[in-house]
Amino acid sequence: MNRSWIELAFDSRYAVIRAFALAGALIGDLLLLQRPSGAQDWSLAAAGVVLCLAAGKWAFGALLAQSVLLVVAHTLGASTVSAVKVLAAVTLFELAVRQPGRRLAAGTTALAVAVAVNRLDDLPGELLEVLYKMGVVAGLPLLLGAYVRVTRDAAAHARQHAEQQRLRAGQQLLAARAAERTTIARELHDLVAHHVSSMVLRVGVARHVVAATSTTDPRITEVLDDLHSSAGAALTDLRRLVAVLRTPDGAGPDTGSLIVPGALPAALESVVEHSRQSGLTVSASVDPRVARLDAVCGLAVLRLAQEGLANAAKHGGPGAHAELTVRLADDAVQVTIRDDGAGRTRPPVPGPSGHGLIGMRERVDLLGGRLDAGPAARGWRLTAELPVTATGVEPLL
Repeated sequence: MNRSWIELAFDSRYAVIRAFALAGALIGDLLLLQRPSGAQDWSLAAAGVVLCLAAGKWAFGALLAQSVLLVVAHTLGASTVSAVKVLAAVTLFELAVRQPGRRLAAGTTALAVAVAVNRLDDLPGELLEVLYKMGVVAGLPLLLGAYVRVTRDAAAHARQHAEQQRLRAGQQLLAARAAERTTIARELHDLVAHHVSSMVLRVGVARHVVAATSTTDPRITEVLDDLHSSAGAALTDLRRLVAVLRTPDGAGPDTGSLIVPGALPAALESVVEHSRQSGLTVSASVDPRVARLDAVCGLAVLRLAQEGLANAAKHGGPGAHAELTVRLADDAVQVTIRDDGAGRTRPPVPGPSGHGLIGMRERVDLLGGRLDAGPAARGWRLTAELPVTATGVEPLL
């Protein structure tokens, strides 16, 4: 909630500025309108201006002194009595704006008594007129100043309440997200991880059974070994992901990133090798400097390579050749995956039918990069560029 200019104008921090503004207004009044005639009037006016300036820091003391000055000016018959009276009323207003309590009551009483002392000769015959003047000079500034103070305090309380509500809403959102992560983690553990574990167990049994048969085609053994390795890796990633979802702040670096910093080139090589085992001919060119990428950017590069090569293997057709290129420039890491397959079953761009391209685009957008995917002169081409900041690259040892 933004503070209005009128609220800032009566802020206690700007009391000195208000005092200078009022003193300037009084000096203009004395020079242009009232124009004191003698040295005595000028002295009283100068004293009033000095006390007005002092009210910016010592409002209570300045009000007491102005009350005394008002009595002195009236006793001497000075022409500046009205000006001193206005200054005293303004100082009382300043005191009422800045602080309540005993000092405000004492200052109001002092100014009212000063007005009454100046009219003692009119009492008791003009009691109503004297009381009216006391009310105007002392009561009106008191009410106006108190109103400004109460309004300002109410606005400050409203801002504080709004800030508390904002913090409370943020805490509720974090709690809701934590509950949602816990639910997802439970479903992943109870459903997906359970089935993957069962697959790993059954493939392991099949490997032992096949190994005991001497007439088994070696290619079947290779497929089962690859399937067992892939399922085991998927199960490990699932367990790490469940740990991250349950305790995102308490998970270790290996659990949180799913890839050890500095191991990105080896991880990319593993992805390429896995794609080759699936029947896709892959050539790779990986800049060794990508090992310096931080865990978040490195994980994004790894997932882009996995998804891109998986799409090439799935949609490229028989005999397709894919090429993976990862380059680290001064301020960005570039990932390019192209293949020369016919791709009769390529997904449209953007593709609502699948989540692969959508997920890659969301991941790249989250890191502030850009991704382009679509048909090339022959086959399919995917390019991604992720910004690399000073904090996004690990220092070389």
